[in-house]
Amino acid sequence: MGGPDVAEWIRMRGGLFGGDPALHETEVEEILSRADEDGLGAFVDDLPVGFAEVAVRAWADGCETRPVGYLEAWSVAAEHRRTGIGRALMEAAAAWTRDRGLVEMGSDAEIDNDVSHAAHQATGFAEVGRIVQYARRVA
Repeated sequence: MGGPDVAEWIRMRGGLFGGDPALHETEVEEILSRADEDGLGAFVDDLPVGFAEVAVRAWADGCETRPVGYLEAWSVAAEHRRTGIGRALMEAAAAWTRDRGLVEMGSDAEIDNDVSHAAHQATGFAEVGRIVQYARRVA
């Protein structure tokens, strides 16, 4: 574990979220500029194979304390899944959270992302609810 290689972090972020690489670059720069957010990297033979983004949030659904650590993003290259890398990233995120004096973490996953649901549950998260989100233009 360690800090992610920024160029690879941006590339892996694009693989997870899609969209414009310039937007990912801007968001990574913003994360690195804040004391309450960070990026964690996972490497095999010095090659980046995964990342996690962590932050402090005021609250998270299902958590009893405030503020909380929050797993904003978490991804491991497909060929390195089920090898312990995701768990190591999660433990690094938990340590990051504890280092800030926080005792709980929140996270989320798309409602149909069964792989992420299983990974979260395998690393100690418990499902606390499901929602459908809506948006409406008013102008």
